[in-house]
Amino acid sequence: MSTDSGFKSFFIKGLIIILIAIIFFVIGGISMLGILAVVNRVTIVDLFRKNTEAEEQSVGQSTEENSVEQSTGEQSNIASDIDAPEGFILAALDDAISKVVEEITPSVVNIGVTVKTQDIFGRIYEEEGIGSGVIYTEDGYIITNNHVAGKAEKLVVTLYDGSEYPAVLVGSEENYDVAVIKIEKDGLKAADFSTDDGYKVGDMVIAIGSPYGLQQSVTMGVISAIGRDITIPVNLIQTDAAINRGNSGGPLVNSSGEVIGINTLILSSSGENTGIGFAVPGNTVISIADQIIKYGKAKIPYMGIRMDPYSNTGITGVHVSDVEPGYPAEDAGIRTGDVITEIDGVKVSNPYELFAQVLRHNVGDSINITVNRGEDVFEVTVTLVETPAE
Repeated sequence: MSTDSGFKSFFIKGLIIILIAIIFFVIGGISMLGILAVVNRVTIVDLFRKNTEAEEQSVGQSTEENSVEQSTGEQSNIASDIDAPEGFILAALDDAISKVVEEITPSVVNIGVTVKTQDIFGRIYEEEGIGSGVIYTEDGYIITNNHVAGKAEKLVVTLYDGSEYPAVLVGSEENYDVAVIKIEKDGLKAADFSTDDGYKVGDMVIAIGSPYGLQQSVTMGVISAIGRDITIPVNLIQTDAAINRGNSGGPLVNSSGEVIGINTLILSSSGENTGIGFAVPGNTVISIADQIIKYGKAKIPYMGIRMDPYSNTGITGVHVSDVEPGYPAEDAGIRTGDVITEIDGVKVSNPYELFAQVLRHNVGDSINITVNRGEDVFEVTVTLVETPAE
C-alpha cells in the first residue's frame, strides 16, 4: 500500500507540474501576441486574420518557390497595412502643408502703417501699426483690411524677400473691411483666390501673416463656422486657426493653396489677441477689390429707406421711418410706417440684419421684400442702386 500510495503521489505531482507548465506556456503565448499587437497597433484578432490570409494565399501557389514568394509578399503587405497608415497620413499631411505654405508665402506681405492720432488735449502725433496683405496682381495691387490701411498717412510694404516699397491707398470699403493699396513693382507673385463658396465646416485652413511684426508666420486650424455676422454685415468665415495682432489683412488659405478669405478680426473674452478668428470670404473680397481698382471705390447697393431701430410695432421686423423720394423703395411702393420682415425669404428683425442682406447683393440686383402694413402682408421687388455720395 505504501508503494502504491507513493506512486500515486508522484503521478499527481507530475500532472500538476505539467499543467502548470502548460498554463505558463499559454500565458506566455498570449502575452507575446499582446506585445506584438501593441507594437503593430492592431488587435490580436487582426494578427490572426492577417496570418490566416497569408496562409490561404500561399497554399494556392503551384510551386514551393511561388508559395514562399507569395507568403513573403503577403507578410510584407501585412506589415505595410499595420505600420504604414498613420505614418503615411502624417507624412502626407506635413508634405501638403509645406507645399501650400511654400506656394502662398511669396504672395503675403507685411504692411507698416503710420497714422495721425489726436489726444484729449488736441495734440496730434503719429502712431505706428502693423498689418498684413495679399498680392492681388503682378503689377503691385495688394489687398488688405480697411482698418489696416483705410486711414493711414504712410504705408510701407515689405515683400517676402525683405525688400521694402512705399505704397499708396487706392481705395477702401469700411462696410466690408476691405482695402486695396499699390506699390510700384512688376513681376510679383499674385495669390490664387477661390471664387466659390465650396468650403465647409471642418475643412483645414492655414492663416498666414505678420503677428506682432513677425513676418510670414503660419498657423493651422479648421473652418469652425460659416455665415457669421459679427461686426461687419457679410458672411464671415470663422476659424480656430490662431490669428493675432498683425495678421489682419493676411490670407486664409485652403489645402489647395487658394485664398478663401482675408483675415479681419478676432474675438477674445480674455483680452488676449488669440481668440476666435474671422475672415471676409474670398468672393466678396474679389468683388470689392475689382470695383476699387476700377472705380477707386466700391459701389454699395442701396434701396432708399431709413430705419428706426427702437420702434416697437409688435411685429418682428424692421420699421421704416422714412422713404427717400426718387429711390427704388419708393418706386416699389414702400411707405413710411411699413415693417419689413423678410428679404429674399430671409427673416430680418433689426436694421443690422436688413443691411447685411442688402450688402450681399450688387448694384443692379433685384431683391424680394416682404412688407407688413397694418393687417396686410405683401411682397414687392426692389432693384438696388448705388449708395449716393454723402
